[in-house]
Amino acid sequence: MTNPISCEQDAEAAQNVRMRAATWLQRSQFWNWSEADQIELDRWLAESSSHQVAYIRIKAVWNRTERLTALRQSANPSRKNGSRFGRTFFARAIAAAAIAALIGFTGIRYLTGTVGTTWTTSVGGRRTLALPDGSKIELNTSTVLRINGDQRIAWLDRGEAYFQIKHDRAHPFVVIASGRRVVDIGTKFLVRDDGNRLEVSLVEGRARIESEKVRANTQAAILTPGDVAISAGGSFSVTKKSATNLANELSWRRDLLVFDNATLVDVATELNRYNQEKFIIADPNIARRKIDASIPTHGVQAFKRVVRDFLGLRVEDRGQEIIVSR
Repeated sequence: MTNPISCEQDAEAAQNVRMRAATWLQRSQFWNWSEADQIELDRWLAESSSHQVAYIRIKAVWNRTERLTALRQSANPSRKNGSRFGRTFFARAIAAAAIAALIGFTGIRYLTGTVGTTWTTSVGGRRTLALPDGSKIELNTSTVLRINGDQRIAWLDRGEAYFQIKHDRAHPFVVIASGRRVVDIGTKFLVRDDGNRLEVSLVEGRARIESEKVRANTQAAILTPGDVAISAGGSFSVTKKSATNLANELSWRRDLLVFDNATLVDVATELNRYNQEKFIIADPNIARRKIDASIPTHGVQAFKRVVRDFLGLRVEDRGQEIIVSR
């Protein structure tokens, strides 16, 4: 007997692939498409034959609607001198309707741009988004980010992202995460949402962090370079970090994790964010041992050698778990 839950999951996965394919097509038609974008698309297509099939089908629908648009304009000569915006809007609208019919109603939001686009990375994944205004956003491992480019708003639903924002005084860029708003004032900043703890590190420029609820903005601050705002469990604080510590926090952009006098459990916890295999420090006494290390984000084997060969600890593989003990 077929498992109904499994069928629902398969259907949802297929729907997500179709919507992702539609998103790629939208970007290629309406964004400033770059070589980096093409590389990302090629990588996504190479991941699975289902990705290739979905993209081919979506593109076929798009091509048919483009031909329909051309026929419409040929049949109505008075429209030939219409604005480029009008032609683009018509093509976009008719393509959205046609493709939505193929991928389902929920796919419409990926094409209209009124709600925004959702970007995700898997465990250990990383990607860079280039926005039309010249801003860049780098997503770290296991991250979910939604963007409404028209309104310059992003929602960090989970994970970590580094924002390099082109400032527009009339239209400031806003990042919303864990009930907080980060408003750029010409800046580069790192936002990390671990679910029960939000951390915003200001690298360059200035930014304002405040509550998403305007009436609750007693806990608000203007951040300057080196400031780190932490919101957790209803508390809010701003501390200062050195340029070296900030650079270490951003080392994942180079596929590297840099630890300075970090506890063994903190190193293991950070590595676990990037890998399917999870380290478990079984002995609380060794969990507090301090180390300095630079480890690749996918350096499971490297960390195993460190704890076994340099710290003299026992390492035991149990499937997806790696137990560290005396």
